[in-house]
Amino acid sequence: MLFSKKPLALAVSLALSALWNNAAAQSDPATVVSDTPLMTVVVVGSKPVDVEPDSMTLDTADVLPLRAATSDTATLLRDVPGISFYGAGGVSSLPVLHGLGDDRLRIKVDGMDLVSACANHMNPPLSYIDPTNVARATVFAGLAPVSSGGDSIGGTIQVDSPEPEFARAGQATLLKGEAGTFYRSNGHAMGANLAATAASENLSVTYSGSTAQSDNYTAGGDFKPAGPAFNATTQSRDTSTNWLDGDEVGSTQYKSTNQSLGFALRHENHLVDLKLGYQHIPYQGFPNQRMDMTDNTSTQVNLGYTGQYDWGKLEARVYREHTEHAMNFLEDKAFWYTGNAPGMPMFTDGNNTGTSVKGEIVLSARDLVRVGGEVQQYRLDDWWPPSGNGGMYPDTFLNINGGERDRYAAFAEWEAQWTPQWLSQFGLRYETVNMNAGPVQGYNTGGTYAGDAAAFNASDRSLTDHNWDLTALARYTPARTQTIEFGYARKTRSPNLYERYAWSTGGMAMNMVNLAGDGNGYVGNLDLKPETAHTLSATFDWHDAGEQARRLKITPYYTYVQDYINARRCRPGDTRAMGMMAVCTNANLSATDQFVFLKYDNQDAQLYGIDVSGYFPLAQNTDFGSFAANGLLNYVRGETVRGTDDALYNTMPLNAKLSLTQTQGGWINIAEVLLVDAKTDVSQIRNEVKTSGYSLLNLRSSYAWKTVRLDVGIENVFDRLYSTPLGGAYVGQGVTMPPGAGAGRPAWGTAVPGMGRSIYAGISVQF
Repeated sequence: MLFSKKPLALAVSLALSALWNNAAAQSDPATVVSDTPLMTVVVVGSKPVDVEPDSMTLDTADVLPLRAATSDTATLLRDVPGISFYGAGGVSSLPVLHGLGDDRLRIKVDGMDLVSACANHMNPPLSYIDPTNVARATVFAGLAPVSSGGDSIGGTIQVDSPEPEFARAGQATLLKGEAGTFYRSNGHAMGANLAATAASENLSVTYSGSTAQSDNYTAGGDFKPAGPAFNATTQSRDTSTNWLDGDEVGSTQYKSTNQSLGFALRHENHLVDLKLGYQHIPYQGFPNQRMDMTDNTSTQVNLGYTGQYDWGKLEARVYREHTEHAMNFLEDKAFWYTGNAPGMPMFTDGNNTGTSVKGEIVLSARDLVRVGGEVQQYRLDDWWPPSGNGGMYPDTFLNINGGERDRYAAFAEWEAQWTPQWLSQFGLRYETVNMNAGPVQGYNTGGTYAGDAAAFNASDRSLTDHNWDLTALARYTPARTQTIEFGYARKTRSPNLYERYAWSTGGMAMNMVNLAGDGNGYVGNLDLKPETAHTLSATFDWHDAGEQARRLKITPYYTYVQDYINARRCRPGDTRAMGMMAVCTNANLSATDQFVFLKYDNQDAQLYGIDVSGYFPLAQNTDFGSFAANGLLNYVRGETVRGTDDALYNTMPLNAKLSLTQTQGGWINIAEVLLVDAKTDVSQIRNEVKTSGYSLLNLRSSYAWKTVRLDVGIENVFDRLYSTPLGGAYVGQGVTMPPGAGAGRPAWGTAVPGMGRSIYAGISVQF
């Protein structure tokens, strides 16, 4: 263990307290606004009533310094208290808020509720927008207002591209644009972006495009045996076992292209905007999945309206998103299998159509009411064509056939500023979730698949959930320098299509359904209930009067989840599969040092923790510039209750981040230390791998001219070898299928390592 929890918490608390006292003694808010740190988190304190309580917003200035360092939009949120990330592909990690992630979060991109169309969730919502196109991100953790979305229990993340711009009154035409490029040494990652706007006073047209690609990255040292050397005589390697170097992290390459075209029409207090989006990912490797993405094509149409009226504001949106997704094995994973099978092709087709209407009605100087409704209709087909002439032959495997998941929601929210000191918000939301799926079939009518398919087809698959959400929050502002927020939220989420309708208990098919990245196999459960979370949270916020120079925030929270969708080991009574694919055995129930096979199941669970964050000026206007310090500490503990008492999978251990920022002229320089504790509380049911604690040093620097910006940096300066606590199990190379042990197959017990040293540079030009 790198450090114990209590000494770390005490040290960070004392450091933040000392910084606060130092800042209070030497800073005047009126003189230090220009020297605030790069990551300026806008936290709702004594703000106007129209600013959402319990939220955190990053604007363009906050995310701009990170664009050259990452091609993964989710990681732009890395400095938000309470957030962590499930490891996945290079552009597809999944954010986690207070231990709850993936479908447990409501994630909106430009107002669209996007859905991952993949049995491995390789295309999560934030993978559909490039970091260079992010202008604003708002995070609601835990106590998300009902107006921000439903069908989630962990919070809401709203990410938006730049708003349309128009020419000023009297200006004939507005013409502007931006171009940029970057390079990162680890993986030889590179990319470019371009945006351009042409607008009159009432019409605006905007284009944005970006591309990014990378080879496999390398860890900070060897984390596995090296592969055989290249044979110069035969011009080949022995690919029967492991053909990668010991520090090369297999299946981490990617290439992504995003394009969008936006039109906006403005008339007085009314705005109509239309966005057309296109994404193509020709390949993306996944080191914690047995498959890779071999193509992902998405098209989006997004039409919105915003109108200001005497009574308030009206917002409406209608959108449609279509995803065509393909998986197979890239070059790091074995492609040919028994029976002359050229890989295992898998295809997914998802259609997501939605509409929403929300009105903000100003009843009085005290009262604001939000009312609205949403409809989302989602269709999914997941099928696996035959391959070779062995076990994956002669029929097409229907994993999800005609899957349907439709949501109908209505909400009302009342916000009242009772006095200058007291604000309250109360909201109620009702949702109906209708789900269904058609009959299925396996690769053949043999005993391996026939029994499971027959049982599934004979079942009642039409299911309806009636879900209620409630949020009650209060804000007390005893002084201009102090804010206290506290409240309760009841949130509900229905299972996704894979959790309910994945049907085969054959080992190979179960390994293909894995939303967790843990190397295990999963089968769905038609009897799953929606999970209901009860959250209590409070935030204590001390800041300067202008909320710019310094801040200290402490947020403890507790969540109890009824019918948390977890998993249990599958057993003989769960299966009708036969032969070598019959993996729901008694041995599966007792295995402790290998990959296992699981069935989704409801279990009660609880999560609790604390976030501490702050930023403080240290010195102002010295000969060497101005200096400020940022601090961040997160702790969360998740566990099942009522008999099992197992740690929840993929829960981030105690971690802290401390950074020093120097600003002088056009320069901004940051030195950042990341400290992560050992992960010892692991999910026994999944045989989750423990990870050691580690510390990393990152350096970033930027210089801004009038129209040009340069960003450079070094991530993991000392090239440390470490395993990411939420990175999952390493299955990134070799013979990933079928399940079992043997030569060339991924061995249980290796966690996905983090990236070694990477030097990056990026430049952007405005014109």
